[in-house]
Amino acid sequence: MTTPRLPKVAGIDSPPGQVPPPAHTGPPAPAVTQVTPAASAPGAVIQDRLAGWVSDLTTLHELTERLARTAALEDALHELLRAGAALVGARRGLVVLEPGDGLGPDTTVGLGLSRPDLGHIETVPRGATSYGRILDGLSTDPECRADLLSEDGLDPRHREVAARLGYAASFALPLATDAAGRLGAAVWLYDEPAEPVERQRHLIGLYARYATEHLARLLETERTRAWSRTLADELLPARLPRVAGVQLAVRHRSGPRGGGDWYDALPLPEGALGLAVGSVTGSGASAVAAMGRLRASLRAYAVMEGEDPVAVLSDLELLLRLTEPARSATALFAYCEPAQRKIVLAGAGHAPPLVIGERRTEFAETTLSAPLGMLACWEAPSVEIAPEPGETVLLYTDGLLHRTGDPMDRAFTRLHAAAASVPKGLRDDPGAIADHVLHTVLPDGLDAVDSDEDVVLLAARFE
Repeated sequence: MTTPRLPKVAGIDSPPGQVPPPAHTGPPAPAVTQVTPAASAPGAVIQDRLAGWVSDLTTLHELTERLARTAALEDALHELLRAGAALVGARRGLVVLEPGDGLGPDTTVGLGLSRPDLGHIETVPRGATSYGRILDGLSTDPECRADLLSEDGLDPRHREVAARLGYAASFALPLATDAAGRLGAAVWLYDEPAEPVERQRHLIGLYARYATEHLARLLETERTRAWSRTLADELLPARLPRVAGVQLAVRHRSGPRGGGDWYDALPLPEGALGLAVGSVTGSGASAVAAMGRLRASLRAYAVMEGEDPVAVLSDLELLLRLTEPARSATALFAYCEPAQRKIVLAGAGHAPPLVIGERRTEFAETTLSAPLGMLACWEAPSVEIAPEPGETVLLYTDGLLHRTGDPMDRAFTRLHAAAASVPKGLRDDPGAIADHVLHTVLPDGLDAVDSDEDVVLLAARFE
């Protein structure tokens, strides 16, 4: 008969230089010297307790400060796991985000666990795990399993996974707020039988209360951003038209709050093609809605009088002034006749197109004009450009320039250099040209990072 193992008391053990451990992580070691009467005086005991409280409060303050600095939902989940591991004395853990309202996003993040490790844990029947019972509403309190492998009735798959991954105990905590309801559950895993002491449970409870409120705010922000991005994408063309004599490609990057940059390409009578890019001021849902109205109106004006880009933008300016008096917008509309390789365009406060070819890379000369809605009456002359066979005309929004962080003159220089450096083997593909320009102007993933600036590149290669 074997002697049952007693669970160890988990201590707060954080990596050096990260989270300072709170004081009194366990009972003091027996003293070798004789205890003096002064050391056991009531005043000394009270002073020792006060020192412990101050240490705990300092630790909580530092942890919540670090959490408050996270602005992305996934970063906050990782920080929650790291801080919780330090507070309960664990080395590994996972947090499962699964909002109770069913609106998502659903995700699982691990600490010290690889993606295959998380996959193994997910093979355990949900009802056999602490986090599964919390997520299913079967448990609303923290759950400690101090010696998993000695539990009677432990699910065989749970036993197999615990043995394979090398954990012997767990401590699970529900993540919920009164306003948002259940957000998910966090679980920390111990390599040996162990459990957090009462003081550690109190500290992780205080920290989790703040953490769930912070997660709820970031979750709402993430949902708003996702909704705005989806709405903006739905208001833009689902696909580009096929028009004889020209190949089209577009690249669109939306800011985190859903910006007002837009593009359009629509076939017009007699084999013509209308190309447009633009941007409305502001961000968020109101800017997305304004963008949708502006693009739809420009489409109507282009069908009626597309041969005259100045008239199209004049009508658009009048509409903007009457319906959006507090908003301005930039726009560029180009009337293209691919068979003649002829483009007539007009711009309102918008950056000039870039012509990219084997023998030249240059900005098209367009007239300076104010954005729509800035003047009592907008009007500017149109210009005509004639691309050579194989040349690509690149239309873009100023978000491409602003995301570089450079002054505008240097940003234009960077854009010109990127276009001039397009490899010869890519010049037959407008999509490849747009990708090269985008990733050269915005290297190292700058095109994918969260930014208040949208980016649009619309490339038209003439045959």
